[in-house]
Amino acid sequence: MFYKVKVKDYIRVSPDKFKDNLDEALVQEIKAKYDGHISTELGTVIDVSGVDTVRDGVIIPGDGAVFYETEFSILTFIPEMQEVVLGRVKDIADFGAFMNLGPAEGMIHISQTMNDFVSFNKEKTLAGKDTKRVLKVGDGCRARIVSISFKDLSNPKIGLTMRQDGLGKDEWANEPAPAKSSKKGKEKEE
Repeated sequence: MFYKVKVKDYIRVSPDKFKDNLDEALVQEIKAKYDGHISTELGTVIDVSGVDTVRDGVIIPGDGAVFYETEFSILTFIPEMQEVVLGRVKDIADFGAFMNLGPAEGMIHISQTMNDFVSFNKEKTLAGKDTKRVLKVGDGCRARIVSISFKDLSNPKIGLTMRQDGLGKDEWANEPAPAKSSKKGKEKEE
């Protein structure tokens, strides 16, 4: 989910930026500090949308820079469990597909790509045995977030599924649901 979040922080403005407009210098410093920042609280920071409040600056002896207590707004992406996301297949491996979600990337295990027996082939596609559905690099898809891990903040892990109704490749949404095979036994005659 995308959020606009207000943040309060002390922003360091170096002496070489004293000649610049204060708001522009603060935005540059905030962007340098926060753009692409990933944390469990803020998710992935996409952009600084503006400076709201700037308090008087404080000079720290021996540093020469001024630290301004600043309130500013950022645009951030925080993945949430069970959220439905749109994305594009970035890569396919023998164990599943990687989906670009914009500011983040998710992984769909091969068993979660469709309600069918799925096989991987050398053309880097995943194909359903009974449904004949094919998933390839570049396909637009809809998936649900089923796991999130910020264990490695430089590379958060997002697990996805496309096995539920309404999920999967964009073209699959317009197709009728595949019929489930059922084997009927012969009725016992009396």
